[in-house]
Amino acid sequence: MLGGADIQVSAIKKAKDMGIYVITCDYLPNNPGHEFSDEYHNVSTTDIDGVLNLAKTLNINGVLAYASDPAALTAAYVAEKLKLPTNSYKAVEILSRKDLFRDFMRNNGYLMPKAKTVSNLIEAKDFFNRINTKAIIKPVDSSGSKGVYTIESLEDLDQKFEKSKSYSRVGFLIIEEFIKKKGHQIGGDGFLLDGELVFRCFGDIHFSKTNPMLPCSVSIPTLHNEKIIAKVHQEIQSLLSAIGMTIGALNFDILVDENDRVFILEIGPRNGGNMIPELTNYSTGIDMIEYSIKAALGENIENLKMGYEKKYFSHYVIHAQKSGEIRSVKESEVLKEHLLYKHFNFSLGEKVERFNSSANRLGIMLLKYSTEDEMLDLIYNMDKYLQIDISIL
Repeated sequence: MLGGADIQVSAIKKAKDMGIYVITCDYLPNNPGHEFSDEYHNVSTTDIDGVLNLAKTLNINGVLAYASDPAALTAAYVAEKLKLPTNSYKAVEILSRKDLFRDFMRNNGYLMPKAKTVSNLIEAKDFFNRINTKAIIKPVDSSGSKGVYTIESLEDLDQKFEKSKSYSRVGFLIIEEFIKKKGHQIGGDGFLLDGELVFRCFGDIHFSKTNPMLPCSVSIPTLHNEKIIAKVHQEIQSLLSAIGMTIGALNFDILVDENDRVFILEIGPRNGGNMIPELTNYSTGIDMIEYSIKAALGENIENLKMGYEKKYFSHYVIHAQKSGEIRSVKESEVLKEHLLYKHFNFSLGEKVERFNSSANRLGIMLLKYSTEDEMLDLIYNMDKYLQIDISIL
């Protein structure tokens, strides 16, 4: 198991419940997941040769990068070298790198925003002037919305280019036109078996008031109509087949424009973070974590099929609207009625940062609702139902 962060604990526990000997590794010995594994080794999940050497020494039967973009490439590399169940390193690399993904889409005729990979401000400004519209800039190899900014002017580029680039290990950014969406952005998870998208659960992505580029919630099911859903499924299947993906969990980020055109923004070659698989299980009864573990070990998963989506569920990433010290937390009775699960990553008196990336999350909740209106009210007015008092230092 590559990583032992809070959002990976459920996968570690599930593997243990399945009777599997679990070994975790990353560079953070205090991560909570290591408490539940049989062994922990201090090797970074992005150190592909270090993880490979460790895997050889331990004689493992499978490797899983649960809910982690950076570790997904390592998992594929190690599994391919050891001839363990995996997608090819090449296919996973295309999905893991935003620049390679856009190049593949462009070269194979898939619909995509106008985009360019850049390494310096001059290239970025030149492209921005040519498209002459609002744009998005992001590192080609970051995750958790780190370094993602909207660009509406050359002044914005001046202010945000180096900030964005600081999140890229390889030093490249991608700048692409802003597509005006129809309805909510589509997110959620799926699963491939023998190259076929045999399961998917689409939801709607909701963005934070604090940072409009940063998702704070996914609600299931998506409110898009069946025609759009079928079109999205078809586009995903076509693209994954072309790339050569064959097995395992996937996380989607998709946009539909005002003309019902489907734009695939990203496909992560791993389970969704922030407890999306747990949310999916509540909605469909399909345990994506168990199937991911079985697939990594080469076990039979041929019984996996679509599950009916029950209404209405969401997750919510607890976050701070400003930096400071947490003085008190108050949960309303209304919120408690909807709670399925809650986990706080903070203590009273702790200093916290404003919600600038997923790394700043203060915890997570899973919630159920009776109606769509009830769901949207809680998601967009959460500060009324969960009041976190923060004093500015």
